Amino acid sequence: MRSPIPDYLAEVHDTCGEFLGGAVADYIPELAAADPDTFAIALATVDGTVYAAGEADHRFTIQSMSKPFTYGVALADRGKDHVLAKVGVEPSGEAFNEISLDPETDQPRNPMINAGAILTHSLVRGEDADDRFEHLRQTFSRIAGHPLPMDEDVFTSEWATTHRNLAMGHMLKAVGVLDIDPVDAVEGYVRQCSITVNCRDLAMMAATLANGGVQPASGELIFSRRVVRQVLSVMTTCGMYDAAGDWLTTVGIPAKSGVSGGIIGALPGQVGIAVFSPRLDQHGNSVRGLRAFERLSRDMGMHLMDVTRDARTSLRGSYVTDGDHPTEVHKVQGDLRFAGVESLVRAVSAQPPRASRVAFDLTRVPEIDDVSTRVLLEVIRRLHLDDGVEVLIIDPDHVLGEHGVEVPYARRLHHVGELTAA
Repeated sequence: MRSPIPDYLAEVHDTCGEFLGGAVADYIPELAAADPDTFAIALATVDGTVYAAGEADHRFTIQSMSKPFTYGVALADRGKDHVLAKVGVEPSGEAFNEISLDPETDQPRNPMINAGAILTHSLVRGEDADDRFEHLRQTFSRIAGHPLPMDEDVFTSEWATTHRNLAMGHMLKAVGVLDIDPVDAVEGYVRQCSITVNCRDLAMMAATLANGGVQPASGELIFSRRVVRQVLSVMTTCGMYDAAGDWLTTVGIPAKSGVSGGIIGALPGQVGIAVFSPRLDQHGNSVRGLRAFERLSRDMGMHLMDVTRDARTSLRGSYVTDGDHPTEVHKVQGDLRFAGVESLVRAVSAQPPRASRVAFDLTRVPEIDDVSTRVLLEVIRRLHLDDGVEVLIIDPDHVLGEHGVEVPYARRLHHVGELTAA
């Protein structure tokens, strides 16, 4: 059976691709040349499976989406107390490139705005500017799962127009919070922003944060859980700049945007999400990216403040019954959200059915969200029509579909004991 999850992601991509508002960033010449119609979505689970739709292999520069990862490196290199003594954690309520500091501390208000990101870059371990950058690039590469190069053309273009960032660097030096040469700090920050990625890379990087700092594919521990908690906390309140409050109430996923057109989101314990589309709104956030995140959050119940009984549903196990009518039974438990239904779909689609009947035991499932219902119904349809098997649903509380309504292509049973009689 072919998994329906890529089809769902493709449908989200097609629907959100209809939004044509916004414009590419034009204050950096190389970014101004981007194709405004490029659009990709990628989603990575915490065990390393990646789903994608659109132009997910198209490469672009990471820009401000680098900030959470640089913040994580600085925290790991210097310790939380040292970093907090230099960079605050309060939302600024200002644009990402605002030239301002906290009037009481002379600190940048948070590491997600440019002033804070420049200072955060200066805290990365290294003997000199080249050493700091290479340490960052190699760490980013380990998080993505393969080497990430830098785009020299974008760097040259951005460096030639980065006067505002240079002003911030000199301001930070003037008030005494920046310890290194301000030009070196700004140049390193611009190099950091010029590292190239694609949507799949970013989804895996976000999934590393969602997975408590462990890279999902390699299993390597990149950041400690304490570092990840700090990074995700600041992403939640500051990652979307002066639109952070609207984002948190509408989408509710810790996130970070970049002016190249990307947005990353990390939902702890579940998934990393990345979207790329160069058309930006007035806050510098991708227009299609915002729509895609809103759709995914709504469909999959991904809002951070949604209260569920289980953070992630798991497949309890599968077995094949004996007797005259062998049945492959999949036992599921807990509130069924995307992470749970994805693991179930992967188990079912990994190999052909082992019997002429397949049953899903939902006895221990109290609730199924909308997108999980849609995915499970599509799995049932494909098993019946494509694989030619009889499908049974053990669902005494009618959690799948409306109460009293039969599930297409399946028979509903009230308890496991009915399998022998069915």
